[in-house]
Amino acid sequence: MNNALVVGGNSGLGLSIAKNLLGKCDHVYIVGKDEPNTDDISACYFDAFKEKTTFFKLNLIKEDFSVFDEITDINTLVITAGFGRIALFEDLTEAEVANLLKVNCDAAIRIIKKYYSQIKNVEPFYTAVIGSIAGHVASPFFSVYGAAKAALCHFVENINAELMSSDFENRILDVSPGSLNGTAFNGEANNLDLIDDVSCEIINQMYGRKTLYIPKYKEIYENVIKRYTDDPIKFSAESYRYKMESGRVSSKPQTVIGYLSGTFDLFHIGHLNLLRRAKEQCDYLIVGVHASGSWKGKQTFIPFEERCEIIKSVRYVDEVIESPVEDSDAWDMLHYDKLFVGSDYKGSERFERYEKYLEGRAKIVYFSYTTGTSSTQLRDALSKK
Repeated sequence: MNNALVVGGNSGLGLSIAKNLLGKCDHVYIVGKDEPNTDDISACYFDAFKEKTTFFKLNLIKEDFSVFDEITDINTLVITAGFGRIALFEDLTEAEVANLLKVNCDAAIRIIKKYYSQIKNVEPFYTAVIGSIAGHVASPFFSVYGAAKAALCHFVENINAELMSSDFENRILDVSPGSLNGTAFNGEANNLDLIDDVSCEIINQMYGRKTLYIPKYKEIYENVIKRYTDDPIKFSAESYRYKMESGRVSSKPQTVIGYLSGTFDLFHIGHLNLLRRAKEQCDYLIVGVHASGSWKGKQTFIPFEERCEIIKSVRYVDEVIESPVEDSDAWDMLHYDKLFVGSDYKGSERFERYEKYLEGRAKIVYFSYTTGTSSTQLRDALSKK
């Protein structure tokens, strides 16, 4: 068995590592939010990449990590997934804060837990996790991202201490880069040619059972870490000024916020399917529950507070609010990116009005209704009784 798993291997540094593992492994499993962008794979690697990789789709924001139960025949694990933006803490949305912690720290720890029996073993097992230089020094404008990466870096350090103290030879490599040319994280288009040298060195360090690799350490980051250690307050102030003057501060959230509203009376499988399909198309799903059905001329059987509690308990839902009558008013409150609704509303006066109002602001996603139980059927049955 000589197979690898690269989490986040669908683009950027992860894709470069997956490509360069092809010559060392029999097969490479890739888990990512989107299909690997094979346009970035050079012709000499293209056929091997198609033949020797298997892709599994997973957004690490989700709670269900059962996909990893299907990938057991590996001896190499690389976790590269992560995201962040240069922004003041006050400008991060609550959804971003939650997802920054989930993806940059929680997910990596949970994945390592899945494979820990193989890591803590006499059989060779190789692991690398992408931390960040922001996990080792203060990094204003990267408050939550830096906090998540700091937690991950310290976690790796502690696990390596446990492995060493238990006389196991396997180690986890903390790869903590700063800015890397050729990655979208750096605000550029992904260019695998520019990051191939770094990805190859990561693989070499991982197979050498090293515990920390900081690219460009001698050239840049040895001095950065020394300046931080010598005077953290001065370093932090200088870092703040540098980022403020860089012109790279972003005002756009990196989390796709979805919204849908409804009465959700007599909750049934159709409601559940709607929530599931909505969550598949966003990172953070907000559901507005109408206080009554009067806006649709319908009676509600279940009290508003109970309907809210039912929706809150659904695992696809991140937040529940009392819905305003108009979904456009909800945009004014939430600035969501996607509005989800049943296809029977398409073409109605109300949604034609929404389309005009939301143009350039949010996308309306119309879902076709699936056959099965409906609220109308349940109301009719109750009315007859």
